Amino acid sequence: MKTSRLEAFSDAVIAIIITIMVLEMEAPHTSSIEELVPLLPTLFAFAISFIILGIYWNNHHHLLHAVRKVNGKILWANLHLLFWLSLFPFVTGWVGHNLFAKIPTLFYGIVLLMAAIAYRILIITIIKSEGKRSFISRYIGNDNKGKITIVIILLAILSSFFFPIVSMILYLVITLIWIVPDRRIERNIKR
Repeated sequence: MKTSRLEAFSDAVIAIIITIMVLEMEAPHTSSIEELVPLLPTLFAFAISFIILGIYWNNHHHLLHAVRKVNGKILWANLHLLFWLSLFPFVTGWVGHNLFAKIPTLFYGIVLLMAAIAYRILIITIIKSEGKRSFISRYIGNDNKGKITIVIILLAILSSFFFPIVSMILYLVITLIWIVPDRRIERNIKR
């Protein structure tokens, strides 16, 4: 199977996830600016989640453009990633309504961790399919950025038990680390 169907399906799912996140945000009931103040935590959680989903979408796009063909294992690995991404509206809403609360912050981190692991599994599955000397294998390499991200998420999960605000800061750090898309593939695919 060519990658275009997988990419189109994944794009649609991610677009729906973002749409659900937006639809779950409640607008103020009056035109007063003061009505926005209680919504700031929800807007903050939405902004972080939107950026994270955008990062996944961007990197997923570059990754699939470097893949020659898709097999069943890649399809399942991709569905695994989409499953964890689909939980973002739930945890985003929960964190937004309970900013700096331990349990919602913990679960946000768990979903973030599982999405990062699922993305790593997708990369490993693609490399196994394409071969050790494939384009992706050469340019993804050890994926130190991905490994560092997982370590930061684990630290954030641990800190959610004691200092949920530190967890939220670490989640923000992750978005800053990845805000510039992974250019390893993009740079080299043009060659």
